[in-house]
Amino acid sequence: MKRLVYLAVLFSLLSYSQIFALDYSIRGVVIDKLTREPVSFATVSVFQGSKYSITDSLGRFTIDNLPPGAYRLRVDLLGYNQFITEEMMLSIKGSFLNIELEEESVLLAAATVKPKANPFRRIPETPLSQRTIGIQEIERNPGANRDISRVVASLPGVGNVAGGGFRNDILVRGGGPAENKYFLDGIEVPSINHFSTQGSSGGPVGIIDAEFIREVDFYGGSFPVARGGAISSVLDFKLKDGDPLNNTYKFTVGASEAGFSSNGHLTKRTNYLVSARISYLQFLFKAINLPFLPTFTDMQVKLKTRFNNKHELTFLALGGIDDMTLNKDTGGKESNEYILAYLPVIQQEVFTTGLVYRYYYGANNLSLFLSQSYLNNRNTKYANNDESSEDNLSLKYRSVEQETKFRAENLVRFGDFRVISGVGIEVPLYSNNTYQKIFLQNPVTIDYNSNLSFLKYSAFANANYTSPDRRFTANLGVRFDGNSYSNEMANIFKQFSPRLSLSYEIFPDLYLNAGAGRYYQLPPFTALGFRDSQGELVNKDLKYIGSDQITTGLDYRNSNGVQLAAELFYRSNFNGMWSVRDEIPVEGKGVNYGVSGNEEITSTLKSRSYGVEFSARWFLADRLNLLGSLTLFKSQYRGVDDSWIARTWNNKRLLTLSAGYKLPLDFYVGVKYRYSGGTPYTPLDEDKSSLVVAWDASGRAYPDYSLYNSQYLGIFNQLDVRVDKEFFFKKFALKLYLDVQNVTNFDYKTGDVLVSTGRIVNPDAPRGEQRYEMKRIALTEGTILPSIGITVEF
Repeated sequence: MKRLVYLAVLFSLLSYSQIFALDYSIRGVVIDKLTREPVSFATVSVFQGSKYSITDSLGRFTIDNLPPGAYRLRVDLLGYNQFITEEMMLSIKGSFLNIELEEESVLLAAATVKPKANPFRRIPETPLSQRTIGIQEIERNPGANRDISRVVASLPGVGNVAGGGFRNDILVRGGGPAENKYFLDGIEVPSINHFSTQGSSGGPVGIIDAEFIREVDFYGGSFPVARGGAISSVLDFKLKDGDPLNNTYKFTVGASEAGFSSNGHLTKRTNYLVSARISYLQFLFKAINLPFLPTFTDMQVKLKTRFNNKHELTFLALGGIDDMTLNKDTGGKESNEYILAYLPVIQQEVFTTGLVYRYYYGANNLSLFLSQSYLNNRNTKYANNDESSEDNLSLKYRSVEQETKFRAENLVRFGDFRVISGVGIEVPLYSNNTYQKIFLQNPVTIDYNSNLSFLKYSAFANANYTSPDRRFTANLGVRFDGNSYSNEMANIFKQFSPRLSLSYEIFPDLYLNAGAGRYYQLPPFTALGFRDSQGELVNKDLKYIGSDQITTGLDYRNSNGVQLAAELFYRSNFNGMWSVRDEIPVEGKGVNYGVSGNEEITSTLKSRSYGVEFSARWFLADRLNLLGSLTLFKSQYRGVDDSWIARTWNNKRLLTLSAGYKLPLDFYVGVKYRYSGGTPYTPLDEDKSSLVVAWDASGRAYPDYSLYNSQYLGIFNQLDVRVDKEFFFKKFALKLYLDVQNVTNFDYKTGDVLVSTGRIVNPDAPRGEQRYEMKRIALTEGTILPSIGITVEF
């Protein structure tokens, strides 16, 4: 509590230190979206404001004398559709925007009443289950610390692992963390978190620097055909372009890392973004007495060259280096002793590089994507964390995943029709060297090497029709996927993915939407590459995981910044991964650090999730931002007796309420409240866990899978508060924030665990019958966590 007082006093004193009231400019250029030529005499005005500018003969505009803050611009010109830009932050040296206008339909041009644009853009190919996250939500989201995974958790239908667990697993509409896909300016990124679980997802902190994100398109269903491999959600990150007029530099010290970034241009035609971050998260975790100490370093680069108005080339690079050690100073906490007993030392390196070439011809454009991704994952564990002898080694896991990907997308326009078609080719390389001691009915040592390579291929097409008055849209898409891993997967017609969506404006600004589709996802390489002691692939009969989805709902969006939505959804999943060893879904094992999927698996799991989402949003430029969402749902799988059993993500209720308001003196205050229902819980098998040979093999208690997910933990709720203060001087800007997570100090009970005391109660018994004395520990998560961040921009 003293820390909070000190930080509050610091903010109060600094609030009187600003002596300059400075204004800045927004500059930019407006071009025709199809011809790529400059658009003259367009009116560019501040959305929900009064200032404006008129574009010159080269399409250029300047709006001067604007105070710093968050802005959108509106562009109007006879013969073109009205357009509202994405959100941007105006700061030192101003901002520059490239704006693309689309010509009106011939029939619309003759109409006397024309539709107005609104800030909540509707993507033609996905009229429902889609949300766009702006820069203000990312920068100022309470409790998120500019981590996009935590920002997304505020959206309808999205949850995190209850209690947080210092992980960023994204759970959408009752689906698991491995069911999501991520794209960065069209380049697929395997993971967006440091210390991710191989074969799944998650991790304690995001790898993407939020400083460079322009906006994020989130799809909770009705996925675009060009974004394959997802059955729960797609996150499509769109990065800013570098400033073609000024070079700016920024130093940031945040809650978990320090970073440097720069935004600018190298030549008249080439702009850049570059950032590097190094963490001190280990100090934070040690201060709050956590048993693991993660450190990370990451970097991000974007170079974009416009050769002319028809050709452009973008280079992207994203990389991270992770090292997680153990904090053996338990501080007397028994819960830390439990985690230390099983958690391995983790080292990871992950990199993605890519090239994006775009060619605009006539009313059409061609996009080519070439990328290379790399993951090197190493986990090591010694019994009792005693490295003095190799006899104590219980886990030595070494694995590398590499993928080379190429995708071509062609967009053709025919009047009011848009047709997207394309193909994709991928070459994955996977290697694994595993030594692991486990316990089944008896102690077993897994020791195998695996090398795997095959060819993946896809083809897709999508046709969209939008009526001239933009009241009706229809979308029909198909996708085919296949690979050379097995004969089962090689046939692309077995992975035929049709999808259809319709939208109609039944009243002004109120849309009735409906969509249906089938989607496929390839099982993880950890499962495909798993081998037995003879070196044979164990899971050769695996199939693509499939999902049939139906969604319908109402969506209200107006030009005043109000959005209301309600959606019903139903998902029926098939060919899911079933653990032969434990006779439970594999998906429930992927919410911890380490690896998921490296075991014998069959494609026999069936599951379903269904429910309803309600959401509301209202914003007023840079002054007010309100967001609320409520999701009521069930997520279940079919057991061996054909009964429906709760999946690990069956929280049933998700509620998020957040609000942000700009106060005088450039203060911005944000509040966020999160609530989720109880998480399914599997009781522990005390009889099996107490066996000496069983405990020594894993260092942790064993769940009783005959009672899998038969109980529920308590509810989870958390209140976060954030205060931002900005200071603008003649040559630099200083920005501070105070973020306090779990203000109410809510303790979340995660379930009891069993820990060995180390004392054998029957030392005279045969080794296989000896048992440890066990003690039961009640685990809780939750503490008030204040942090302060400082940014200097010049």
